[in-house]
Amino acid sequence: MEAAQAERRLSAILAADIVGYSRLVERDEAGTLAAIRKLRTEVIDPLLAQHRGRVVKLMGDGAIVEFGSVVDAVACAVAVQKQTASAQIDEPPERRIIFRLGVNLGDVVVDGTDLLGDGVNVAARLEQLCEPGGVLISGTAFDHLQGKIEAALDYRGEQQVKNIARPIRTYSVRMDGSRQHWVTGAGRRWRLSFIAAAALVALVAGIGAWIHLRPVETAAVAHMALPLPDKPSVAVLPFDNLSADPEQAYFADGMTEDLITDLSKLSGMFVIARNSSWAYKGKPVKPQKVAEDLGVRYVLEGSVQRHGDQVRINAQLIDAISGQHLWADRYDGTMSDVFGLQDRVIRQIVGALSVQLTGTEQVHAAEAETSNPAAYDALLRGWDHLRQDREDETLKAIASFEKAVELDRGYGRAYAALAAANLRVVVSYWEAATGAGFEHAVERMKKNLAKALEHPTSLAYAVSGEVLAREGRYEEASAVIEKAMALAPGDSENCIAMAKVLNASGRAAEAEQVVRKAMRLDPRFGPGTLRVLALSLFHQEKYQEAVDTLRRVLSQQSDVQEDYATLVSALGHLGRRDGVQDAIDQYNVLAPKGGYEQLTVQEMGWWWYDDMFNYNDAYRDRLLEGLRKAGVPEGAGTDLAYADYKRLIVKKEDEYLVQGATEIDARAAKTLHDRGGAIFVDVRAPGDFNGGHIPGAKNLSVESRLSKESLATVAGKDDEVVFSCQGKHCPWSAYASAKALLWGFTHVDRFAGGFPAWQDAGYPTETETAAGQ
Repeated sequence: MEAAQAERRLSAILAADIVGYSRLVERDEAGTLAAIRKLRTEVIDPLLAQHRGRVVKLMGDGAIVEFGSVVDAVACAVAVQKQTASAQIDEPPERRIIFRLGVNLGDVVVDGTDLLGDGVNVAARLEQLCEPGGVLISGTAFDHLQGKIEAALDYRGEQQVKNIARPIRTYSVRMDGSRQHWVTGAGRRWRLSFIAAAALVALVAGIGAWIHLRPVETAAVAHMALPLPDKPSVAVLPFDNLSADPEQAYFADGMTEDLITDLSKLSGMFVIARNSSWAYKGKPVKPQKVAEDLGVRYVLEGSVQRHGDQVRINAQLIDAISGQHLWADRYDGTMSDVFGLQDRVIRQIVGALSVQLTGTEQVHAAEAETSNPAAYDALLRGWDHLRQDREDETLKAIASFEKAVELDRGYGRAYAALAAANLRVVVSYWEAATGAGFEHAVERMKKNLAKALEHPTSLAYAVSGEVLAREGRYEEASAVIEKAMALAPGDSENCIAMAKVLNASGRAAEAEQVVRKAMRLDPRFGPGTLRVLALSLFHQEKYQEAVDTLRRVLSQQSDVQEDYATLVSALGHLGRRDGVQDAIDQYNVLAPKGGYEQLTVQEMGWWWYDDMFNYNDAYRDRLLEGLRKAGVPEGAGTDLAYADYKRLIVKKEDEYLVQGATEIDARAAKTLHDRGGAIFVDVRAPGDFNGGHIPGAKNLSVESRLSKESLATVAGKDDEVVFSCQGKHCPWSAYASAKALLWGFTHVDRFAGGFPAWQDAGYPTETETAAGQ
């Protein structure tokens, strides 16, 4: 027998809530409840009876009412707003009961005395968007009203509302009774009456209740993908952008990310990292599903609506295990109070979950990162660009961050963001890092990082830790990252940064523990996290686990050369040849254009995941041993042991000195060049060299072409040889100079500034094409 078909009907639905209900009750619970009862008895119930309205359900300060006619529904809504205002004319503004009302005409599902479906949900969404004291109706309701009601209506544009695929046309009722007027321009979507009302709400600290009517299914602890933490655990879903302008999505995303960041700073909470929360962005998903996927009890969801200086945040916290809404509120304010709005949301969460803040956390919670709303807006725009992780978007991010610090010269987080963006350029193979671009990015990164550390944030410490680690200053890096972790205990990226430092300094077992903590904070972790786990396993000689993990990395991201080198070495230690040649071939295919010609032991001895100079010697040797076992060629210049020429090199911060070589600057290099007789050897990759170099220079790339024999073809042992590379922060000219000294060359100069310093000085350059003409 077929299941009985659900009963449906077309109904006009009115959704209502009280503005600032939480504030009113907190101020005077008995008086507020008495005032509501009086309005219901004397105003609302008689109007519902007059217009044949049926109360479907009451929910604290909210209600759903069904009408057989949309004309009755709108007429009743208008009468409710006018008569409740008249009944409270003698009440002080801060004590008045003010409603928001939304009306929709749509299909509903009958469930006993209850009504379900989009017809109800759309009305609830309209109520959320409505200004205090107003009535907002849907396009379907409007279509049935024309010529049947005297109220004036203003077109408010199409709205994309939560869990409704199609945009909803919206119209507001002109409550002042003036003649009908159609507003079609998006820029006039919110009229002065709304702005005035929103300002009033902000003045009296009103908090509107946001009632989310969708039933919440309960999550089962037995179905959790991960064990529940021993403290309140929360996933913050990306807030919807309910602004008329879709371009404002960056603002909603930035606000959500800041909520995640601020909550993750609280030691008494467990907060899922942004990466995992963002997996649900733009998808209709049940809180129960999110909770089970991520192993949390609570789910926070909401929306952000912005128009000019006005900001509205809707948020609700759901206990997925019990299926209850712990609270749902609306927060109205201006951009100048945007941090206050965020703080109010966080206070609600902390209070609902009975989280105790430490004294330090209370102090930090009271601090606003900037007093300039435009600077904060520029930072959010920049962060939206930086998240794309592309060259063009990173350059846009830098421009936005520069605008932020221009607007607020003391904006520590903006300086930290600038440092992070420039660091991304430094570690890239982008065009922006070629020629002098590399050195310029390094200098900008260091300058902005110094400014960021004057007003330190977790981000500033995290960037500082990465820079120190790249310089081989692992003990200092570890201390700085610990500061970042103290400011943001739940930030998974800080855990990954710490695990990298532990790996490089010979503490792989500890690194594995820390990276697994990051994986719990970020259950939908990406290839970067898996990569760090693979290294910690490799360094512990857990080679099969390392191979399995690396194959997971490569299934998600296949464009990182060093992953293939690590895989080859692990397979070599296992004595396996299957997959070795494929990995070597893929490594070679990914070589930068005109760059490294093939995977060699020599290259990996210098440059594996950025720099091997200060890497733990035992771990470095383990990598090279595995490459040799896998049959990887040694490479050029391997007649010298790494330890021998490394002894001649001193690394101070991120710069190098070579004992026995003469350090020269750009002016001295130009003098030698003009005098003639000196041999200039550029050890950059061929692609960089071909794009521009010192006139007459020879190219012997240190990774694949520099050997005792190749150097002898361009210079005699008693000739003056000048080595240069990518700039003073590049190690290659130091390696080349040290090798030349050990090969018996007697007059070795090192031009540390290299081609970037030459180019910056305005000296003549040439390209390979011009040189060959």
